[in-house]
Amino acid sequence: MRTRMTAAILTVGALLLGATGQARAAAVTQPGEQVGLAPGLPLPEGFYAFDTFSWGRANRRDAAEVGVNIPFLIYASPLKVFGARIEPVVAVPSVFIDTHAPAPVPNKTVSTFYTPFLGNIFAWNLGGGFGVSYIAGAYLPYGDRGSLGLGLRGTPLIPAAASGTLSQRVAATYVGDGSLNLSAVLTYNRPFDAHGRFGGPVGAAIGPLPLADQINLDLTATRKFGHLEIGAVAYGYTDLPVNRRDRLFGRFQRDGSIAAGGLVGYDFGRVILQTFVTREIVARDTIDPAGHRQHKEETRGWFRVIVPFPTAVAAAPELLIRKN
Repeated sequence: MRTRMTAAILTVGALLLGATGQARAAAVTQPGEQVGLAPGLPLPEGFYAFDTFSWGRANRRDAAEVGVNIPFLIYASPLKVFGARIEPVVAVPSVFIDTHAPAPVPNKTVSTFYTPFLGNIFAWNLGGGFGVSYIAGAYLPYGDRGSLGLGLRGTPLIPAAASGTLSQRVAATYVGDGSLNLSAVLTYNRPFDAHGRFGGPVGAAIGPLPLADQINLDLTATRKFGHLEIGAVAYGYTDLPVNRRDRLFGRFQRDGSIAAGGLVGYDFGRVILQTFVTREIVARDTIDPAGHRQHKEETRGWFRVIVPFPTAVAAAPELLIRKN
């Protein structure tokens, strides 16, 4: 019984990883993670809590439904270096997967914490509504994600988590008089180990996984009408070329996509809500283990909550009437 259970877990884990047949990776930073934000400008001093949740599925019969939740916290400190505000950031993403596997593989509903992100933002206010920032950080591998547990617990689901990843981002934002948000964020991710490995018996059975450098581009163009925000968003991501002379990358399938959609947000004062829907208009096809071409265009719904906790004390207003 244990042998059969182990074999079943390995089979499903391999299907979810895409480790059977021609290997392919997944984006380390979720494409579209930064749209709707204004990351080029420094934040006023204080703490800021963000949570971005999305749920999507590609338009093919056996595609899994994939949900991603990214809570992160930013501290806009009073410290500055070369005129840039220092803003530490930490995020602990999680992934939810509902499989729609072809028979006879049973469907599964699984979830896992993704590798946490630790980094720092250096943000410059250039004046006139312009700002630029540089973000440096890393996705850190955690625990023994390859250990064999009950059901699918402990089975690695995301190839990119097989290695830590260095992440660098450059952002530019223009807000004009405060009613606009024109932002672009370019992200470059580089795995610490291109031959990623999970630990434990599951990781040993799957073996090394090919991990490529990646680039993401997130774009935002919105306008505020009072507290209401409306506009367009777009994002894209691609794996960078790999060393085909490396045997592990001989059958590696590069991944990538471009998506666009519309955003609506509202500022309630103590909390800001945003919702948007995006559709991939360009996506690289991949080949499944059976040799069939898979079309991957995905439709995804997003919901974001932003809660600021400012710490800077505003100056007291002057009295309009004074005694002589």
